[in-house]
Amino acid sequence: MGVHIDRHLANLALVGFMGTGKTSVGRLVAENLHFDFLDTDELIQNSTGRSIADIFSRDGEPAFRALERRVVEEIAAKKNTVISTGGGLPTNPENLAKLKTHALVVCLWASPEKIWERVRNQSHRPLLHDADPQKKIRELLATREPFYRQADVLVNTDLRSPREVAQQIALQFKLANRDKR
Repeated sequence: MGVHIDRHLANLALVGFMGTGKTSVGRLVAENLHFDFLDTDELIQNSTGRSIADIFSRDGEPAFRALERRVVEEIAAKKNTVISTGGGLPTNPENLAKLKTHALVVCLWASPEKIWERVRNQSHRPLLHDADPQKKIRELLATREPFYRQADVLVNTDLRSPREVAQQIALQFKLANRDKR
């Protein structure tokens, strides 16, 4: 069950597709560990004064990914923080490598069906503005899966409540960090 990690873990980073529960679970984990909570998408919105959807539609995905890289650099200095990341963030191997320098990286996983069920009524998701959003989810999941699998821990959220998932992750973090204190 426990994961052996040979590096200092000041933070915990959540990666995974939209709708897997990164924000809701992240807030609960932060509460559980008495950590701060950060969301990379929120940081980007706050620093640009624009929505993610607006950045995507007006400047394109590459511009957004550049902003994301900058945020990943900035948060490396944090301590005792749960970091919820945008769904595409780990597709840049540099982002994942950087997160791993200071954080236990946990991937939240869910089936395409469960993801669709959770996000279909959320209009702020730029990726869902597609003729066939369910097909788009399956395609993106397949493309991103190899990156997600590079996380330290993978947690399936399909049949668990955010609270159960958060408790499991907090425990994993404590176990992984036990030898480093």
